[in-house]
Amino acid sequence: MKRLFDILVSAAALLLLLPLLLLIALAVALSSPGGAFFRQVRVGKGGKEFGLLKFRTMRPGSEAKGQITVGGRDPRITGIGHFLRHSKLDELPQLLNVLLGDMSLVGPRPEVPKYVALYTEQQRKVLEVRPGITSLASIAYIQENELLGRSSDPERTYIEEVMPAKLALDLQYIAGEGGTDIGIILRTVLRLFRR
Repeated sequence: MKRLFDILVSAAALLLLLPLLLLIALAVALSSPGGAFFRQVRVGKGGKEFGLLKFRTMRPGSEAKGQITVGGRDPRITGIGHFLRHSKLDELPQLLNVLLGDMSLVGPRPEVPKYVALYTEQQRKVLEVRPGITSLASIAYIQENELLGRSSDPERTYIEEVMPAKLALDLQYIAGEGGTDIGIILRTVLRLFRR
């Protein structure tokens, strides 16, 4: 039922949002060199790697300078990229990842291999389910970039504080203690409008 729900909702959303997706893609492509989309290797269900899609919000070659972004003071983020990140519109292409079966609408956010390698055995249980576009951790840490931007060592803060807290929420969801998928989607939408 969860997979059927993912297919129906992601397909409908892609159709309904097609004009907006095309407009954002055009704006990103025209605002700076590098194309409209960004594909990043993430770790999904069963430890399988896949290409997560986003609208490009950073200048070409930025990932080589680090995979953590630090809010408003990160000079790698483009002008339109700041808006897309703040509004979370950069995540919309992941609806295609959902349709293809790499992701679910709701589930633990997929991480890059570098940080998955640091997971404890208990934390690796998040790899037993499809990763999602939104999650309990996404709601709780919707302003993660700003939080890391206040740190003198953003990567250390992420590894030692943010990542374990997010994984604890993901494990809570997997255990069935975080509410329904529809409830999490509604909470995500409400949280976005309260920012």
